Amino acid sequence: MQDGSSGLLNAFRQGSPEAFEAAFETLFRQHQRAVYGWILRIVRNPATAEDLTVETFWRIYRARGHFEPSRGFEGWARRIATRAALDWLRTARPETELPAETPAPAAADPAVSAEIRRKIAEAFQQLAPKLRIAATLAVIEDLPHKDVAEALGISVAAVKLRVFRALRLLRRDLQQQGITP
Repeated sequence: MQDGSSGLLNAFRQGSPEAFEAAFETLFRQHQRAVYGWILRIVRNPATAEDLTVETFWRIYRARGHFEPSRGFEGWARRIATRAALDWLRTARPETELPAETPAPAAADPAVSAEIRRKIAEAFQQLAPKLRIAATLAVIEDLPHKDVAEALGISVAAVKLRVFRALRLLRRDLQQQGITP
């Protein structure tokens, strides 16, 4: 996501109704793809990501009074997108499971490795949404902790703590199921 010009951002924040609408439409066109990609990383479901992208821009539209042009649009939009995705994760159970990237031994039984992947995905889905999203972004998507912290509106230390807790809970759950991570 790239921030627009300061004139565009000022028109979005406090322009006349016509200028605001034009600025919003331009910002939507410039950032729609990036917001969708960000949300898709979190929810891992294309249809849901499309719906949440629309929800994110609706929230952006309604919250323009809180926008600070000097801070840029990208980070603000990412935080709103993250909150929309978190809200969805808290209230809905995704129908598609996260793909578990578990390397299988060369001579492994495909049914066994599929079962292990399923159990890992189920254990991941049992995590609290705030832990799951931090672990998804930091571990699965391999984003820097700084980027995850900015998107979640928390400190880097809090991101590290959430990821640590998520991995500890996953490890404990898998060990109880007889899987050694």
